Amino acid sequence: MVTNRERMGDSMAMQREQTLGRMVMYLGTVGLLTLGTGLNAANGMAPISSTLAEVPISTARISRQDFRIESDPGIEIFVREVGSQSEAAGVPILLIHGGGPGGLASFDLEVPGYSLAANFAQAGHSVYVMNVRGWESSTRPEGLDEPAANNPPLVTSEAAVRDIGAVVGWIRDRTAQSQVALVGWATGGHWAGLYTSQNNEAISHLVMLNSLYGVNAPWPLTERFEDPDHPGRFNPDGGAYRLVDYDGFLRGWDHSIPVDDKTQWRDPAVADAYARRAVELDPTSKTRTPPSARIPTAYREESFNLAQGYRYWSAEDIYTPTLGLRGELDFWSRPEDLSALETDLINAPVVEIVTIPDATHYLFNDRPERGRHQFVQTVLAFLID
Repeated sequence: MVTNRERMGDSMAMQREQTLGRMVMYLGTVGLLTLGTGLNAANGMAPISSTLAEVPISTARISRQDFRIESDPGIEIFVREVGSQSEAAGVPILLIHGGGPGGLASFDLEVPGYSLAANFAQAGHSVYVMNVRGWESSTRPEGLDEPAANNPPLVTSEAAVRDIGAVVGWIRDRTAQSQVALVGWATGGHWAGLYTSQNNEAISHLVMLNSLYGVNAPWPLTERFEDPDHPGRFNPDGGAYRLVDYDGFLRGWDHSIPVDDKTQWRDPAVADAYARRAVELDPTSKTRTPPSARIPTAYREESFNLAQGYRYWSAEDIYTPTLGLRGELDFWSRPEDLSALETDLINAPVVEIVTIPDATHYLFNDRPERGRHQFVQTVLAFLID
């Protein structure tokens, strides 16, 4: 018996191939990248062959324009629009950062070939990079200007989802497109999943990279975040935010790379741009020695809860094509998160689950052969429907 999900999956797969053909014809003069991944066979879809025609990325010039969008009263969200001279034939993409650096330091590095936003724009998408309140130049909650201990962890998922909703609505109006694709990294994937579960009609595709999904399974950071006097509970003593300096933004990345020579995995210029911009984009960074960025900490509390099995949303409420990705060397998410996500996505018409070998938490800023290449192509292929 063929299920509705299988019919929808087959139909969307056919549409994806047709659209891919049109895009290849449109951008047929540019070079192609390599794709090596698979579709979820449980959906009745055959794995993608490494010889499949790949999504082309042009060398068209990139344009950038910055905006501020009202979310809640008194809260303005920074959004950068990244486009190219090529026609935007694909769905608009919104990139959502996680609990470390904000959107620009994550997705729009000033190093040739290493702006994820530019890559997607040159493949035929209008791309938008946002900052949830409290990050980079979006409005900072008042508690971030006080000593951290004066307030509980700030910027909950509920607040982040309101910010995402404001930006999605603005993108739909600006592009005259009825739907937007969400690509969320780590906590950004959790936020994107929560938003989509409540607003399926506004989202064309959901992409979650290295994200936790409410599974009670071993987590390397449990002991670090746990209240020593109350096992199983988050330790709130850190307060509203944490301070992260240049070295702090690189520490997790350094530990993720399994060799002493980190340049085997990443370009030193990329690492420098990432950490430097993450600090500089906090307008108060130079008031501290060494300069540092204030990072809201509610995401840590919620991530601790997710890792203990608490769910802020259920994938059963997703009716949108969904791609879950994980770098094999990721320290944040776990294989159990992808497995549970796949099991619960019973209403998503298309489900793809991909683990990228030898890839870190920061894979889209690593060298192409260390996971970046496969991540970019996997996402672009998935967005063709």
